Amino acid sequence: MATAAASSASEPEAEPKSGPKADGEEDEVKAARTRRKVLSRAVAAATYKTMGPGWDQQEEGMSESDGDEYAMASSAESSPGEYEWEYDEEEEKNQLEIERLEEQLSINVYDYNCHVDLIRLLRLEGELTKVRMARQKMSEIFPLTEGPNIWLEYGQYSVGGIGQKGGLEKVRSVFERALSSVGLHMTKGLALWEAYREFESAIVEAARLEKVHSLFRRQLAIPLYDMEATFAEYEEWSEDPVPDSVIQNYNKALQQLEKYKPYEETLLQAEAPRLAEYQAYIDFEMKIGDPARIQLIFERALVENCLVPDLWIRYSQYLDRQLKVKDLVLSVHNRAVRNCPWTVALWSRYLLAMERHGVDHQVISVTFEKALNAGFIQATDYVEIWQAYLDYLRRRVDFKQDSSKELEELRAAFARALEYLKQEVEERFNESGDPSCVIMQNWARIEARLCNNMQKARELWDSIMTRGNAKYANMWLEYYNLERAHGDTQHCRKALHRAVQCTSDYPEHVCEVLLTMERTEGSLEDWDIAVQKTETRLARVNEQRLKAAEKEAALVQQEEEKAEQRKRARAEKKALKKKKKTRGPDKRGADEDDEKEWGDDEEEQPSKRRRVENSIPAPAETQNVESAAGPAGKCAVVDVEPPSKQKEKAASLKRDMPKVLHDSSKDSITVFVSNLPYSMQEPDVKLRPLFEACGEVVQIRPIFSNRGDFRGYCYVEFKEEKSALQALEMDRKSVEGRPMFVSPCVDKSKNPDFKVFRYSTSLEKHKLFISGLPFSCTKEELEEICKAHGNVKDLRLVTNRAGKPKGLAYVEYENESQASQAVMKMDGMTIKENVIKVAISNPPQRKVPEKPEARKAPGGPMLSPQTYGARGKGRTQLALLPRALQRPSAAAPQAENGPAPAPAVATPPTTEAPKMSNADFAKLFLRK
Repeated sequence: MATAAASSASEPEAEPKSGPKADGEEDEVKAARTRRKVLSRAVAAATYKTMGPGWDQQEEGMSESDGDEYAMASSAESSPGEYEWEYDEEEEKNQLEIERLEEQLSINVYDYNCHVDLIRLLRLEGELTKVRMARQKMSEIFPLTEGPNIWLEYGQYSVGGIGQKGGLEKVRSVFERALSSVGLHMTKGLALWEAYREFESAIVEAARLEKVHSLFRRQLAIPLYDMEATFAEYEEWSEDPVPDSVIQNYNKALQQLEKYKPYEETLLQAEAPRLAEYQAYIDFEMKIGDPARIQLIFERALVENCLVPDLWIRYSQYLDRQLKVKDLVLSVHNRAVRNCPWTVALWSRYLLAMERHGVDHQVISVTFEKALNAGFIQATDYVEIWQAYLDYLRRRVDFKQDSSKELEELRAAFARALEYLKQEVEERFNESGDPSCVIMQNWARIEARLCNNMQKARELWDSIMTRGNAKYANMWLEYYNLERAHGDTQHCRKALHRAVQCTSDYPEHVCEVLLTMERTEGSLEDWDIAVQKTETRLARVNEQRLKAAEKEAALVQQEEEKAEQRKRARAEKKALKKKKKTRGPDKRGADEDDEKEWGDDEEEQPSKRRRVENSIPAPAETQNVESAAGPAGKCAVVDVEPPSKQKEKAASLKRDMPKVLHDSSKDSITVFVSNLPYSMQEPDVKLRPLFEACGEVVQIRPIFSNRGDFRGYCYVEFKEEKSALQALEMDRKSVEGRPMFVSPCVDKSKNPDFKVFRYSTSLEKHKLFISGLPFSCTKEELEEICKAHGNVKDLRLVTNRAGKPKGLAYVEYENESQASQAVMKMDGMTIKENVIKVAISNPPQRKVPEKPEARKAPGGPMLSPQTYGARGKGRTQLALLPRALQRPSAAAPQAENGPAPAPAVATPPTTEAPKMSNADFAKLFLRK
């Protein structure tokens, strides 16, 4: 479409022949010339009014050369001798560069940048005829892109020929084509409507009124930016009141405009090429289902993303399945392969579309030849395009006839495909692209099943096996099945005997197939031969496998011996270092560096010294420090307490609040309440009315940190046991937006394995888990969004200890269907520029880790530091324990709820191990 528009725009208008004219003819020519000038000014004024003085001609596919070419062409018609060029050195350089570019294009016509540079230089030199020719050659290879701006230029250019015969209808035809192409463009389509109306308003009074009325009404029924101004202009221009039907269409368009505005504003704010924004806009239009608007948004997206094959594939797929308009479908497919000629999927789809719409066979063949010359990037692409073309040729053949022109053409194409892949593709890519011989297999199937020519099929399969496929069992079984269906038993037996001898991947399976066939169809002699061959072959295979296993074992043994040698060498080296260390105190200075390898208990680490020196002394110590200072103000040597004692003193200063001790004798009348908001003020006052509904509350003991912050849990003591049991039913009751957990009070010292999982670990089909929420999203805002898909029973935003949101939420619906509907509608939704993820709540099974004390036991097994981290810290900390000293241990069975079962044999209580010195720790490393 764009190419046709550009081509017609570049055609020069026929000039009137010169010669003597009558006075009436001269007056008529002058009037026509004046009318052309007025209309050109009108269209230009409309463009200036809508787009502004600085509207970008390069946007939406309109290059600067396009506008200059049209302007210069118009000027050349009106005043051919107006421009005079002065030749200088720069112009000579341009001429040489033009010659170089033309020579380069003669060698490689697909050089896009070379085309662009040539057109630019020709335009600078004023070579209008050569510019048109260069653009025409470029448009034959690379498609021109349609856009509002280029249609405006084309409309203004076409106004110049209005004085000729049929000129008025030609201009109207150009504007109508422009409106059908980009008239729905919300941000730039307004300029076309304005220009069209200005053009119609400049025509004689008799016929213009109804046409202008029609344009106003058509425009007001389409959602466009600045619609209010257009409606006000129509009211002012029209002598009669605006009809109610027009007002209704206008209001409906305004409502549609509000739906489209977020997507248009997103496009305006984003930077080119804006592929993700266009994809979201396309998804929105696809849901609405208006074909004209879907086509428009695809075209707008392709203006900036014309080199994205996936976008072309999606566009052509929509046209193939929905619109099915021949001219439109084939035009888009043609543009797709011209923009992305390296994508084989576009060529395959193009061939299918041409066959689907009944295009002439000669045209399809020419298109296929173009595809072969497109320059695919991998060898398998050529196999795919050949398969698509061969499938097309196969569908043309009438196999009821013994011989036909189409069948001979199909066989010739198969032969050419094999030759092409062998010569062209293998030489270029150093690989066949078809190692499994798929094309040859298809040819053999066609010959056997459709042509009843098993002799040709067998020849093809022989060729397949000689190309390295004889070692694969599946290839032999494919051939065997073909013989079973269309051949005879003798050839089946022959194929299986060859398969038994050649197959290396699954020989047992091939042997089993041979024996099965002989059981059902073979004679005793055939059975004996089959058994003998299979036993011999399997014995040889087992022998080969045994040798391979022995070789592998030998390699493993060699590696183990090398590792043992390295281990002994390291042990000898360490023993030598240890011997040097134990020579005596006089060798201390010489072996000081070796001693530091294991650490020094007597010498204090620098980091620890800094912490002691920079630590603030306790008030009780201040006096001692001051008294130790000499008369000159210098500090004397003072005995500083160890850091551990200083930490204990600092911690004791923070313990201002009395610690509440729990009385385990009252566990039966006490419940443990957790998962309360950390920001709760006076928890005992707020929780008392809640639990008094279960019975008389004796005491509520909230737990606070050393700094006085509420830690989110407390003990609630009742007067009677039945009140405590009734309070357990309040589990998961919402308190200040969080589910409160109420569980029995259990003494962990007597039953350390007691554990109650409060979070569900099973699939909750009526509940959703939402992630990726913006932190500023409130509960009310999210609930308003979720209500559109069902009745929300509960909604909880997940927060951290400080009460700040974590971007997560749980939403509970009445039933599973509402939750499923919400997942499909809300997953991928954008909330405040955040794309959220929505899924059915399915928490993972929680693993109960072993207690760290088991690792600290002197005689107990050591756990891997990956489980708890080095020194009890997180997994991101470095583990300093060597892997040789790590010993895995079997985890004790843990119960998901309640205490774990008692072990069969009671282990004796462990005694406290003596502290180990550096020398003891070094022995651990030297232990084998």
